[in-house]
Amino acid sequence: IWTDDLPLCQMCGVGTATNCVYGPDGKGTLSHPNEDGHLRFRGEDGCFLYGVFNGYDGSRVASFASQCLTAELLLGQLNSSHTDNDVRRILTQAFDVVEKSYFETIDDALAEKAHLSNYLPPHNENVPFHQLSPQSQKVQERLKELEREVSGGATAVVALILNSKLYIANVGTNRALLCKSSSDGQNQVQQIGRPHSTDNEDELQRLAALGVDSARVRQAGQIAGQSSTRRLGDYRVKFNYNEIDLLSAAKTRPIIAEPEIHGSQSLDSVTGFLLLMSEGLINALESAHGPEQANQEIVAMVAAELALQTSLETVSQSVVERVKRLHHDVYVSGRQRATYCSRHEDMTLLIRTLNYPLADGVLTPTQGGRIYPVSVPYSNSQSTSKTSVTLSLVMPSQNTLTNGTNTASTLEEGTPTPGQSPTATLQSTNTQTQSSSSSSGDGSLFRQRGSQAAQPDETGRVPPYVDFSQFYHLWGSDHSDSQSTQGGLGPQ
Repeated sequence: IWTDDLPLCQMCGVGTATNCVYGPDGKGTLSHPNEDGHLRFRGEDGCFLYGVFNGYDGSRVASFASQCLTAELLLGQLNSSHTDNDVRRILTQAFDVVEKSYFETIDDALAEKAHLSNYLPPHNENVPFHQLSPQSQKVQERLKELEREVSGGATAVVALILNSKLYIANVGTNRALLCKSSSDGQNQVQQIGRPHSTDNEDELQRLAALGVDSARVRQAGQIAGQSSTRRLGDYRVKFNYNEIDLLSAAKTRPIIAEPEIHGSQSLDSVTGFLLLMSEGLINALESAHGPEQANQEIVAMVAAELALQTSLETVSQSVVERVKRLHHDVYVSGRQRATYCSRHEDMTLLIRTLNYPLADGVLTPTQGGRIYPVSVPYSNSQSTSKTSVTLSLVMPSQNTLTNGTNTASTLEEGTPTPGQSPTATLQSTNTQTQSSSSSSGDGSLFRQRGSQAAQPDETGRVPPYVDFSQFYHLWGSDHSDSQSTQGGLGPQ
């Protein structure tokens, strides 16, 4: 409601998939409604705001945070005159307001919950429901309703672009990746920040300073059902943390909603894309293939889809579907990692391009025309860091035929011209793939047929009407080291 008048950003796309639990037959079922959320707005003064929210125990906090955070940042609070320190302060304040505003919305329900709890006799939870008095049964049912209303939380990763500078604000276990594509075809992948989880040394030290036994936290791996040490909402760990065994020794609130802010990072000369991913997407990919190459693998998938698709929505959704398929395939394969892949949570991927062309604009044929991919750009094999080159056939709008090259992550300068043999190189991490193609360009590959169709001769054959001599000449010049052109090619 607050943000209805804000324009959506058209330079990004979002892909989603719901959670899934696999049965013995490999078929998946939904265990709960989708709890993820996202935002993607274009503000005034060259300001852009993106976010991915991973909700749990309901979608209420994720939904509230995406609305409230946008209102706290894009309704006049940010402008191009703000310094880096101003932006960090405004971001931190916005998260604080979101947290407080959310708890205000459940204040009445929490008060009613505390009030009704006084009517239940001690140790009442061990008594079977049917043995309770009618009044106690009503109280129990109402308490369950209230618990559903107030429970749940969310983690968030938010990206702000202002004055061509990137700021990342993170609370919890989602992930932000910045991919920069260089002119020589290399993809440089940077993970911005670390997740606030039970194996983050800085977070464990923060908890230890509050009196919490960090070694126990690390061993448990979770706090009240979640691995995150920073969260939005979740009244249990904010108000009742003394009742949670792991947190009972804390001097003050141990699970916080304060974001860790990274920035600013200049985007002036950057060509590439920004990825915001929910914890469910990261975990699904790491469960299937291990954590070692997960960042490179997701970047390779995005680059491959950007080379094929003309819509960022399609790119984002295609990548999420690939991760979902990889995860499922590992489960049904029964391989070593299958035990990690019996289920996955909701998945969300937001892609924001940075001066990065989509498939439509990657290559402009000399004679005009559309690009039709004719090869598969990515293999779902275990070799996760490889991205192959996509060869494209440019269908001519005139009487010429031109071959073009189109890579999955870089744009070659210029376009193929008659007589050239363009070569495109792609390198993702440590893998290099090369492709080359030649174009005749002058249209003489095909001889014009007369308007009168050729008649069969006495053997029933039609005389040849396609002249391949130039093809054989070009082939011979390209392969002179391995095959002689003198009689080695052409009809025998």
